Amino acid sequence: GDTWAEAGQLVTRVAAAMAEYRSLLEELAQNITAEDLEQLKSACKEDIPSEESEAIATSHQWFAFLEKHSKLDRDNLSYIEHIFEISRRPDLLTMVVQYRTQVLKISEEDEVDTKLTRIPSAKKYKDIIRQPSEEEIIKLAPPPKKA
Repeated sequence: GDTWAEAGQLVTRVAAAMAEYRSLLEELAQNITAEDLEQLKSACKEDIPSEESEAIATSHQWFAFLEKHSKLDRDNLSYIEHIFEISRRPDLLTMVVQYRTQVLKISEEDEVDTKLTRIPSAKKYKDIIRQPSEEEIIKLAPPPKKA
């Protein structure tokens, strides 16, 4: 095959993926208020030195910071998914998941095999987000009041 053409296509693909990724971050940024940002920063405080965290004033700076610390990349979004989940931001999480499944074509199964193995807390975290079963819910319910 014509390697130059292939190389050209690859460059175009990477540029397109980068553009998609940037527009994802842009869309997320527009939905993150200053208060949200404080919450997101505190959700990842174990991974971000506090003095650096204080310098982060906008979501763009936060994303740039995460990228610098290898927590975020156009094909590695599991960290921010985790942060949005524990910060109870299903709206932001949905945008990321949508990007991941449509743009990166990474399904939940693929994600579990590849990305999560790199995040030690993910195992622990998966247990936390597991929903309680019916029996557990019944056990947690207060006993019926005696009439």
